[in-house]
Amino acid sequence: MNNALPYLALTMGLLSSFHCMGMCGPIALALPVQKGSAWQRTSGLFVYNFGRASSYAMLGAATGIFGSALALMGYLKYVSVLAGLFMLAYVLWPKAFAGLLIAPGFLRKPVNLIKKRMAALLHSRKLHGWFLLGSLNGLLPCGLVYLALMSSLATGSSGAASIFMFVFGMGTWPAMMAVGFFKNWVTPAVRNKFRQVTPAFIAIAGIWLLYRSTLFEYPHAAQPTANPITECHGK
Repeated sequence: MNNALPYLALTMGLLSSFHCMGMCGPIALALPVQKGSAWQRTSGLFVYNFGRASSYAMLGAATGIFGSALALMGYLKYVSVLAGLFMLAYVLWPKAFAGLLIAPGFLRKPVNLIKKRMAALLHSRKLHGWFLLGSLNGLLPCGLVYLALMSSLATGSSGAASIFMFVFGMGTWPAMMAVGFFKNWVTPAVRNKFRQVTPAFIAIAGIWLLYRSTLFEYPHAAQPTANPITECHGK
């Protein structure tokens, strides 16, 4: 994986986390760890967020299989270009492209099942229950996760894409942990201020993907390594 991609994933996660605070924050606030000791809150929130990041990694691994196939066919460069252009277009015309980041209708039933299971797990007081809750939360439709998955395609392999998405998930941890510990400080006004920064970084990520597309080199046909057969010409 390109050395800059982990930093790209981490920064995307950090800036996306303010969006997560608005979308996933209520779930973190509803966790039963809010009434426990500092250690219980820390361990519970850590396990919950680790579950989210693990689901992102799983989605990245699946996406990376597609990216690996594209790399073998020599199309990864063009995928990087399209992903970069889509991110820039999303920043410039968010209303026109927002609909493309909404889960399709055939996923509504699975999503509703996930939500019902999450509602039942909110009453759990065990670490494996919080891990499962976070894992299910990571599977819910999210536009910024989709953008991160598009970026993970540029890694060109399943393993690297999985790492990319896990690092992206780690980037959301600080803000999500803060929701659990300092919920009175995380007001809607604070979230809105930080959320304004997110489009700027999406644009930076798009520009980076466009730049990275210029670094791809297609493999040349293998040159024959065997020595030519010497012909003996009689006189």
